[in-house]
Amino acid sequence: MTNYASEAVPGWAARAWVIWPMFAVLVAVSIGLLLWGRHLDAAARPPARLAPVSRLARGQQASLRPPHVQRVRGRERELAVLTGMLRRPQGRFAVLCAVGGMGKTTVAAQLATQAEAAGWRVFWVRWRDGAELAQQMVQAALACGLPEAELEAARAGQASLPDVVWRQLGRARRWLLVVDNADEPHEIGPAGEPVADYRGWIRPHGRGLLLVTSRDGSEQTWGPCARLLPLEPLPERPAGQVLLDAAPAAGTAEQAQELAARLGGLPLALHAAGSYLAGPTSRYRTFPAYRQALEHELRFLLGAAHPNACHPGGSRAVVRHTWEVSLDQLAGEGNALARPLLRLLALLAQAPVPLSLITPDLLSVVTGHDVNAVALEAAFAGLHRYGLLGLPHSPGSTGPAPGSMERAQVVLHPLIREINAVVLTAETSDLAVWHRALAERLTTAVYEANQRGRAGWPAAVLLAPHLPLLLDYADPRTATYHRTTLHALAQILQKAGAFGAARLLHERLLDAETRMLGPEHPDTLTSRNNLGNALFGMGVPAEAIRLLRQTLDDRARVLGPVHPDTLTSRNDLACALDGTGEHAEAVGLLRQTLNDRTRVLGPEHPHTLASRDSLGLALDGMGEHAQAVRMHRQTLEDRTRILGPEHPDTLTSRHNLALALTSAGEQVEATDLLRRTLDDRVRTLGDEHTHTLSTRNALETALAMSTQRPQSWWWHWLRRRNAAASGG
Repeated sequence: MTNYASEAVPGWAARAWVIWPMFAVLVAVSIGLLLWGRHLDAAARPPARLAPVSRLARGQQASLRPPHVQRVRGRERELAVLTGMLRRPQGRFAVLCAVGGMGKTTVAAQLATQAEAAGWRVFWVRWRDGAELAQQMVQAALACGLPEAELEAARAGQASLPDVVWRQLGRARRWLLVVDNADEPHEIGPAGEPVADYRGWIRPHGRGLLLVTSRDGSEQTWGPCARLLPLEPLPERPAGQVLLDAAPAAGTAEQAQELAARLGGLPLALHAAGSYLAGPTSRYRTFPAYRQALEHELRFLLGAAHPNACHPGGSRAVVRHTWEVSLDQLAGEGNALARPLLRLLALLAQAPVPLSLITPDLLSVVTGHDVNAVALEAAFAGLHRYGLLGLPHSPGSTGPAPGSMERAQVVLHPLIREINAVVLTAETSDLAVWHRALAERLTTAVYEANQRGRAGWPAAVLLAPHLPLLLDYADPRTATYHRTTLHALAQILQKAGAFGAARLLHERLLDAETRMLGPEHPDTLTSRNNLGNALFGMGVPAEAIRLLRQTLDDRARVLGPVHPDTLTSRNDLACALDGTGEHAEAVGLLRQTLNDRTRVLGPEHPHTLASRDSLGLALDGMGEHAQAVRMHRQTLEDRTRILGPEHPDTLTSRHNLALALTSAGEQVEATDLLRRTLDDRVRTLGDEHTHTLSTRNALETALAMSTQRPQSWWWHWLRRRNAAASGG
């Protein structure tokens, strides 16, 4: 046509009715040739469609069939997320991650069963080593239509085998590929490259869903395209159902849930217990009997060290062993400190552990090796990465400010803690070294918290659940010293307004001292008095008053009626009575106590001033407002001079003077005092401390009283509430 266009135009070409039909014929021929070429190309290459896995079995290569599972309990949320990703992967892959025994493989197998039923092709790859992984991935790609020519090119070194496999997985649709037990991602390859680079066998590039199960739950390991699904222990109801599924004749649903709670909802432990109970030759055949046996035979029922290697599922049928595998892997990575760190944490209480409690020196003592901060941090990170350590779900209201060291906390699953404590006992010849080192560290931590003042209160709250261990671990020669430590921590907790934690410590101290020293020993009586005060602070006045009366009677008989401890009991009982509206009895006790303290301790002793302040409150409650105002003014002046204007006791006096002024109708001065007290308490105690809240409530009440005269009963109820909460 170009020649015709460049030469003289023939006569027939000048006619349009000839040229346009010719062009139409040429276009039709071109389209036909194009379609024919594509047909020939398609005939030469197998279509990218899914073929049955049974056609692909070669030699002794492992089967790609998923394992069979029974019904899965309590994992509906995770399965819903995976089902959504199966339909629309959107360039991502999924990682089921958790400590060993949490049921990762079971959840993946359940998804595989559902996918097969819906028409998806499922490939189950069992991670053992790089060579076997490559074989199984090639099998999956061949099932998805990988041409032999492309495979041969990769084998000849002309292309990367993972690239070839994933190119084909990108062509095919409706497939699920599970890589199970990928617990050592750094071994998956390619050598020397992290998995998160997506250049090896783990990639988000397919048009189906890649699902990996692993103990490693680090975002850094799996990269930005991974959807991490960490598995938590099962709630009691589905956990109990797991036991009923395995051993339906072992008891009721309620008994199954009680045993499930004892096992911490750990699926592997639940299956192990259920299998044991269903066995015809087992010694324990009911849920209650098994739960009771765990108290004495935990190491035999769940803690065996060496599973039966001859049994094909043996290595995953024993609870303790599955965690030891993770510790072995960490040791293989050069993290030998992870195992003793986990054992040490198992000696603490089942409560969040502040990282600041565990120091390199502490680990050095128990391991006998030098430990630095970097190695300790790596051990914590490794245990967390393998799911052996968790993080608290939410900080408590008394927790520290964001970014403080106390914010960094870890928790152990109850069963992990319990079995590791059993293992430590079995494998350590001198456990007293561990106990002694931990007791010394706990004691030092309390001293550090006390030295920090208000800044140490969050640490004290976190230490509280672990401190009673001092009563169990301490050397008898240092028992008195450690009881003093617990008493000191309890006092810090009461200053912090954490009366619940203080109560638990006082109860443990009282039990221990009653057992070790006798019910009438002065230290035992002190603990009983402290427990009464903590109960009153928690809002349990009846029990508090009963304990305080009993302690006052015993102290008066054992120590004498004017002993300083006896006077303390009388003062504390009177304050509790006044706080419950028994003003007349409180005034009588407080007048007697004030006179005795003035004579025995002196008129300006802090305890004497405390009695005078308490007497002012009780007088105000009886309606003696003018006398109460005079007494509070005197106490405030003395405390300001002796203790300083911002001492907590001085602020209490100012608060109580304002209450008395409000009762006397002096609203302007009362409001001014309360505003100053509120500012000082916010600055020195914090915005949420109970004393701060009490002053804020009193200020709101005073402001309301200044604009509207209240009914008498309402006013007295508010006054008693604020006075009881004021800490005076």
